[in-house]
Amino acid sequence: MAFSLEEYFARIGYDGTPQTDVETLAALQAHHIASIAFENLDVLLDREIHLDDGALFEKLVTARRGGYCFEQNGLLERVLRELRFNVRSLAARVLIAQPNQVPPRTHRLLCVTVHGEEWLVDVGFGSQTLTQPMRFVAGAEVVTHSGIYRLEADHDDFILTLFQGGEWQPLYRFDTEDQYAADFLMANHFIAHWPDSHFRHHILLSRHLPEGGKVTLNNFHFTHYGSDGVTIREEDLTPERVAEVLEKEFLLGLTHPQHGISSVNLHKLNRFA
Repeated sequence: MAFSLEEYFARIGYDGTPQTDVETLAALQAHHIASIAFENLDVLLDREIHLDDGALFEKLVTARRGGYCFEQNGLLERVLRELRFNVRSLAARVLIAQPNQVPPRTHRLLCVTVHGEEWLVDVGFGSQTLTQPMRFVAGAEVVTHSGIYRLEADHDDFILTLFQGGEWQPLYRFDTEDQYAADFLMANHFIAHWPDSHFRHHILLSRHLPEGGKVTLNNFHFTHYGSDGVTIREEDLTPERVAEVLEKEFLLGLTHPQHGISSVNLHKLNRFA
C-alpha cells in the first residue's frame, strides 16, 4: 500500500499546513490519538501484526482500524520522517502493572528533535498515553486532562510517571539507545503470541477525545470519561452493541475485506464478556 500524507491527514482530521516545528508535532499528536484508537483486537483474533510501512498504512489509515504501540508509533514515525522531522524510536519496559522483576522492552515510543531540542512523543500507550509532546529532560512535566506527566532520571534511564489519584504512578522505563526494525519485530511477536501476554487475555481499546476526556473498552465494559469529570459506564455489552461502540465511539472501520471486524469475529470475542 503506497504511503500518502494526504490520506493520513484526512484520517486524523488534520487540515493545517505542516512545518518542522513543535506546534505541528503537537497538532499531529493530538489529532492522531483522537482519531486512531488504541486496540488489540487482531491479537485476540489470532491475526498476525505486521509492522512494515505498507501494512501499517493499510490497516490504520485505509482500513480505518487502530492498533497498539508498535503500530501506532510506527505509523507516526513514518509520517514525521516524511515531514522532515528528526525522529527515532526508543523501547521501554512497562511498569504500570508494578511487575515483581525487570520486564522486557515491549513498548515503542518516539524521540523527536526540533531545532536542537529533544521531545518525547507517544501515541501508543492506550488510555494513559501522552496527549502532547514532552521535553526530553529530567524533571520535565506536562499538565493534561489525564493528569500530570513527569519524566524522572534514574542513572542512565528515564522513567515516565503520571500523577493521578493523589500519587505518582510509574508508566514505563527506558534509555536513549536507538532501536531498529528487528527489535520491534521480536517484541511484537512476543507480545502477540506469548500465552501470558496481557494483550491475549483482555479486550483493550481507548481513544482520547478532542475536547478532553477519553473512552475505553475493557473486555465488554465501556466507559466514557468526560472532560468535566463525569464518568458514564455501560456494562456487559452484547456483541451487537460492541459493534456499534467500535464504530461510533472508537471510529473503527469494520468492513475492510482484510482488516474488518465481522459479526462472527465479535461473537468469537464474546468469551471476554
